[in-house]
Amino acid sequence: MKLIRKLHFSLIALLIVNFMNAQAKPASSKEVATGKIKGADITINYSSPSVKAREIWGGLVPFNEVWRAGANEATTFETTKDIMVEGSKLPAGKYSFFVIPSAKECIIIFNKEAKQWGSGKYNEKEDQLRVKVKPQVAKSSAEKLVYTIAKNKMTLSWEKWNIPVMIK
Repeated sequence: MKLIRKLHFSLIALLIVNFMNAQAKPASSKEVATGKIKGADITINYSSPSVKAREIWGGLVPFNEVWRAGANEATTFETTKDIMVEGSKLPAGKYSFFVIPSAKECIIIFNKEAKQWGSGKYNEKEDQLRVKVKPQVAKSSAEKLVYTIAKNKMTLSWEKWNIPVMIK
């Protein structure tokens, strides 16, 4: 009888632990930024990590290396019409979105392989477009990574940086 009770108790405890784990929020929430620029619908799907008292630029996100511009799966950028990004044409479509940050400039990458996990399988040969932009020191620190879309740009904001990308 004691063995059956122990088995029941163990089973109930296991079910409770599994239920609690299933209810836990992911460390980096899934987010979507949407907007309209020059008649094109823009959608950015990303996972939003937190700073958590870490050094981000040049630390957690190393300088001069391809970064997935979010957490977990690669960030995606989708436009319903051809647009001009920093003066270069980006055809309508869905792209994975990467950044190569450095202290003075960032290389923004739109890659034709939209479905990727992180940047582990990133292939430069699949790049549709690369442009260079200057990061800006933010007026206030952003704990969570966020993308915003305005009338002529999108901006990646995280920790002490804003990375604006002009779009027409």
